Parts: sequence; C-alpha cells; structure tokens
Amino acid sequence: MPEHIVIRLNGKQVTVPEGTSVAVSLLSAGEACRTSVMGEARGPLCGMGICFECRVTIDGKRHIRGCQVQCEAGMDISSDE
Repeated sequence: MPEHIVIRLNGKQVTVPEGTSVAVSLLSAGEACRTSVMGEARGPLCGMGICFECRVTIDGKRHIRGCQVQCEAGMDISSDE
C-alpha cells in the first residue's frame, strides 16, 4: 500500500497516494486544470506533456505541466491562473 501525502489543491487540503501526478490529483478531486476561453473546463489530454492542457501553478511557479510532476507533501497547486 502506498503512503499518503497531503497537498493543497485550489485552496483545499487533499490527501493523495505518494507518487500521484499533479494532473491525476486534480482529476481525482474533480477539479479542472484550467478553463478555456469559452469557459469550458479543461483537463489533461495527452498525459505525457505534449498538449499543455494540464498547465497549473505549483508553489508559485506558473505554467507547469501537471502530468509530468509528482505530488510532494505540502505542495501548493492552483489551476487556471
């Protein structure tokens, strides 16, 4: 069984299994990675860093591809900034 860690996701504390990608943590929490110009929720498309649909802000660094980053304890993730 994997250990669980606590991250902050759009201002809410969320517990995820260690090794979970940021993109999967967003999907699991029912959060969109960003919103399109038409207001539609967007999420990961390719899952391997090519499409940039999973862009998030992690610990103040913007435009990070969430599918390529594993969650770390205490990480602060914001989508759609």
